[in-house]
Amino acid sequence: MSLFKNLIVAFLLIATIIQPVSAQEVVQLNLKQALEFALENNVDAKNARLELLVAETTVKEELSKGLPQVNGSFNLNYNPQIQVVFLPNEPPFGNPDIDSDVIPARFGVSYQSGLGVTASQMIFDGSFFVGLRAAKTLRELTEYDRIKTENDVLLTVKKAYFGVLVNKERIKLAQANLSRIDSLLQETKALNEAGFTEKIDVSRIQVQRNNTYTQVERSRTAYEISKQLLKIQMGIPKEYDIMITETLAELNPEEQLAQLMTMEGMPRVEVNQLEKNLELVGLDLRNNTVQYMPKITFNANYQRSGAGNTFGQVYDSKNWFTSSLLGVNMQIPIFDGFLKSSRIQRNRIQQDQLENQRLFLDDNIALEIYQARTSLKNDLNILAVQKENMALAQEVYDISKIKYNEGVGSNLEVVEADAALIESEINYLSALYDGLIAKVDLEKALGILKFEIEK
Repeated sequence: MSLFKNLIVAFLLIATIIQPVSAQEVVQLNLKQALEFALENNVDAKNARLELLVAETTVKEELSKGLPQVNGSFNLNYNPQIQVVFLPNEPPFGNPDIDSDVIPARFGVSYQSGLGVTASQMIFDGSFFVGLRAAKTLRELTEYDRIKTENDVLLTVKKAYFGVLVNKERIKLAQANLSRIDSLLQETKALNEAGFTEKIDVSRIQVQRNNTYTQVERSRTAYEISKQLLKIQMGIPKEYDIMITETLAELNPEEQLAQLMTMEGMPRVEVNQLEKNLELVGLDLRNNTVQYMPKITFNANYQRSGAGNTFGQVYDSKNWFTSSLLGVNMQIPIFDGFLKSSRIQRNRIQQDQLENQRLFLDDNIALEIYQARTSLKNDLNILAVQKENMALAQEVYDISKIKYNEGVGSNLEVVEADAALIESEINYLSALYDGLIAKVDLEKALGILKFEIEK
């Protein structure tokens, strides 16, 4: 897709998902829209597409070397003092009236002008064909670099997107905790005023309430920061706000997670990049090898020249004459101090290095998949435990609250149960975020980060 078409798609996408609210525009989006928007507007993604255009111009540049090279020329020269040439004062041109063994003579005219055209055409140069192939290979490598950059963008956007959702959930839980503790605080104050509880019971709950309020504010701050991070990663202007229309439950169906645990994955772009680099080194080796071969070039020149002792006579047609030249030039390399031999040796060493890297990359990808799959499995187990723990903490709090209301439980038990419930909620959200990040890392390891867009 051309850059112009990319801009049109980005414009249409903005037009469909942006809705005005009060003084600030709000971008409503889901994960798929966020990823599509990021691929069109992220700075790194845009520069990767521009780099592809640079590579295409490199191909044209290499191709131009094999086309005719034509240049025109024009000159006008004035000689204030014509150069003197000394001739021997000897017969048959000698002048006995001059008492000197040399005769000074001026050869030339005051004004000279010329028009010319020169052309050259490469007949044979082994490096031209290798260079043209190398430029095309570089263009293919740049395409893989673009894909790698887009994968990196998708990785960072997904993580930032999940960070926003988790912080949004953290706000909801923190507000629910604050509402719960406020109700408890009001009840305890009423009991204290009626003489059924002590002042310390009110103070204990007030401390818990202040801590919960601080958690709410921190959650709001984290939420705003995570939204700003997501906007930067997506390339959304700062004057827009974002609103996510999905929930965490919608993004993580159990069947998808189970499929990830058994998926074989797709070829990684890093392998393609390494193979293209290996191909480029091979082409450089061929280029250095063909330097031992001669280079043949055809040359042509056509010249019109004129002269006169006055400026008016310079462009008189009778003073203009034509000259032309056709020739073939051959350059034959003989000895360069072993320069080409050293370059060839360097290329072969580089090939060995890249071959070693390819073997290492295959092993590293397999290890990365294993680690990501193991991490996801472990995080899912921890998430299940934390979810159960949160339910148990909620049950303990409910029982403590009932006992306290019926007068058979203490205020301290309720406060401790509330603190345990809040801690379990924090641990659950942390485990949830870790699981989401592990899921994204496994998608990257399997090479399926674009699956969300293409499906």
